[in-house]
Amino acid sequence: MCLAIPGKILAITAQLDDVFRTAKVSFGGIQKEINLCMVPDAKLGDYVLVHVGVAISKVDEEEAARVFSYLKAMGEVDELEI
Repeated sequence: MCLAIPGKILAITAQLDDVFRTAKVSFGGIQKEINLCMVPDAKLGDYVLVHVGVAISKVDEEEAARVFSYLKAMGEVDELEI
């Protein structure tokens, strides 16, 4: 089973061109460096779904909060390996 975790873009950390960018993304306080190549329109403050280090889509803040609350309720947040 594949799982994508919602996170908020805190900073665009590298940009080679319009497609190849990386960002610092926060997952409830856990920060990771994420590839943004699949969401070229993502910007600072956006919420993205991340799977194996790559943002695969944008989501609104409400949806991100809902998914993250489900993960917390299941006890999965402490063991996140993004």
